[in-house]
Amino acid sequence: MTINTNSKPINSVRLFQTSPHPCSYKENKRASTVFVDPDLVIDKSLNSKLSDLGYRRSGAHLYRPDCEFCNACISCRIPIDQFAFSQAQRKIWRKNQDLKVIERNDLICEESFALYESYINTRHADGDMYPATPEQFEAFIKTKTVDTRFFLFYQEDRLVSVSVTDILERGVSAVYTFFDPTESKRSLGIHSILHQIYFANVLRLPYVFLGYWIKNCKKMEYKSKFRPLEMLIDGNWILVK
Repeated sequence: MTINTNSKPINSVRLFQTSPHPCSYKENKRASTVFVDPDLVIDKSLNSKLSDLGYRRSGAHLYRPDCEFCNACISCRIPIDQFAFSQAQRKIWRKNQDLKVIERNDLICEESFALYESYINTRHADGDMYPATPEQFEAFIKTKTVDTRFFLFYQEDRLVSVSVTDILERGVSAVYTFFDPTESKRSLGIHSILHQIYFANVLRLPYVFLGYWIKNCKKMEYKSKFRPLEMLIDGNWILVK
């Protein structure tokens, strides 16, 4: 099929749909997902155009929710030029200024899986990613595009947070972040987004893509605290202040 974008069509992109499966976010609900032909190479152009259409990268796949009776998953992104720190966000940013940040093209440090395993098994023990495995880590976290960057945050010599970020044509995509669950006072998840806002600003790119937001979902609530926020509604990006 042809996927139309605001610029030019992406021709002959095959889409596949999963069978209905239990929803990860809504109890007693069924979900289905559309994903792009896995044989396609995810380059910056494809990743960028599909991100603008509400798709998301997970490992080697680009996907979007496609549920028959639900449209609760809403793509959202932060417009960098209009973003303003809240008082709480400014406090989080200052609190983490002692962290050393290292940017890598590959995630090869040995301690990264231990950190990921601790994060998943502590924060997402009720989800479909539990328990964390090396195979899952390889497929979901370490699989990358040529435009993926890994940001490693160290407190002295101890790895406390890792952010996986894709560079797009009109922004950066916050693919995934995992962090030390014992460092709750640092709010490392929020800090990682603030760092990606900083990174996008350095690259002079207009957006940070945050993935999906679901109303009244506690796991997604943090995304709505970044204001203003643009949400993809009925195919149009709408500014929410």
